[in-house]
Amino acid sequence: MNASAAHHAYVVVEHMSGAAIQRCVGFDGAAIDGQALMDQSGVQYMAHKLSSGKAVCQVDNEPPQVTECFPQNKPYWALFLETRRVWAGSTTGFTEASLHDGDALGWHYVAAADTSPAPPPLARPLPGGSA
Repeated sequence: MNASAAHHAYVVVEHMSGAAIQRCVGFDGAAIDGQALMDQSGVQYMAHKLSSGKAVCQVDNEPPQVTECFPQNKPYWALFLETRRVWAGSTTGFTEASLHDGDALGWHYVAAADTSPAPPPLARPLPGGSA
């Protein structure tokens, strides 16, 4: 994290177990895109390139092994965007997301049957701006 940066955005990850992590990334421009946020957050992830962008297959080493990105009837990573402390399901892929100061990119690993997954916990700015 760049603590001296003018703005900060967050990555929040909630695993199927309910365990959650958060990382903060500083940036100086008006916004940061989701790809740069993920890359700079230090959160491990694997994405599969599609004609319309990238799909995330693994985040923070879940699932432990990836043999295909979208196996039928298996859990998946649901994507959310937090703006002004309110989560909303993302209508774009993470590479197209544009985050501003205080916004967050959220991932929740959910069962394949979960068609309306709950978002991860809200991002919480930490004392001193660290993650």
